[in-house]
Amino acid sequence: MGMTMSEKILSAHAGVALCKPGDILTCAVDFAANHDMYFTVGGQIDYESVSKIDYPERNIILLDHAVPAPTLGDATGAVKARKFAKKHGIKNFFDIGDHAVIHQLLAERGFAAPGRLITCGDSHTCAAGAFNCAARGFGPAEMTYVWCKGETWFQVSQTILYQLKGELPPMVSGKDLFLYIAGVYGDATGYSIEFGGEGVKSLSISQRQSVATMCAEINAEFAIFPCDEVLEEWLEARGDTEINAVHPDADAVYAHVREINLSDIVPYVAKPHFIPDNCVPVTQVQGLKLDQILIGSCSNGRTEDMRDAAEILRGKRVASGTRLIVTPASQRVYLESLRLGYIETLVEAGAVVTNATCGACYGGHLGLIGPGERCLSTTTRNFKGRMGAADSEVMLCAPATAAASAIFGVITDPRDV
Repeated sequence: MGMTMSEKILSAHAGVALCKPGDILTCAVDFAANHDMYFTVGGQIDYESVSKIDYPERNIILLDHAVPAPTLGDATGAVKARKFAKKHGIKNFFDIGDHAVIHQLLAERGFAAPGRLITCGDSHTCAAGAFNCAARGFGPAEMTYVWCKGETWFQVSQTILYQLKGELPPMVSGKDLFLYIAGVYGDATGYSIEFGGEGVKSLSISQRQSVATMCAEINAEFAIFPCDEVLEEWLEARGDTEINAVHPDADAVYAHVREINLSDIVPYVAKPHFIPDNCVPVTQVQGLKLDQILIGSCSNGRTEDMRDAAEILRGKRVASGTRLIVTPASQRVYLESLRLGYIETLVEAGAVVTNATCGACYGGHLGLIGPGERCLSTTTRNFKGRMGAADSEVMLCAPATAAASAIFGVITDPRDV
């Protein structure tokens, strides 16, 4: 019996020749990452009592959720993170000024790569699956163990395969593809997700990152793309000299195989206050008034997203009564977008461009919404109170839909702009 990509990665890191759904494996981890919230949220875990870390070179600490620190609690957590990294000799420490949203940093700095197994104290860790690796989020207690011992256990899950064909139409992106999947097929709890088919090559790496990131919102264990020529070229440009691609066996066993023609995908929107089975074509919700629009996050805060928004907003203005906030996913994205003129275009249109941070996505800072307000966002989550007041609403979309909607102050189909 053949293996899927996730099964191959898990078996390799467990030192076994073969595994199947239901097996429990103890796996060595390539990298274990934690962000500032690990140190900021009190009472999670007594990490300060940790006396020894076996593999400090495998550990990553960065500040991303609340940078620069908006509260005294956040500033205190940052101090603790710096002390912890120094105490244990963790060289992979990324402080303010050299920071990025964690999943973008794993991509930019070479940690996410084919064949690797990554753990992280953040639920959207499956984002790294865009780079043909297996990555999963864990809670603070398990992450402390992984940090100390360099290993953790997994129960091998069944896998859903999405076979892609065709190409996405203009004004449609990877975020729309995910919202379509979530709307049509719903929750995937207990399953890993893998992507294949000739249509994969038409998706940019940024679009693959968007799709893989969002698979956390349907509760996928892993979300993995294949290593094709597009990814190999991207990795070579990043400076990778060794690419350990993982491919599924021809006789791999899948719980479900679902075919999607990318040419049929249209702009989609997730309605409040959840995602699975709650996403619809933009035409079903167009015209709804918007108080705020946010473009950014680990799902859609990359240079390609800044470009898509700037192209739509060039020479136009954000509608009166509507706020547009743009939050790049990293300092590098911010700088590249600045050099390419995207930041200038967005600011001229009336957007507020913030520092690279998780910011308003998790209801932390730089764009919370008030009572009764509605925000259309390219971020990752839309549950009740996620971005501010308990009676506010968050709806999710792709950058093109967000930018087009900013012009009119209501949900707008970007194909009409």
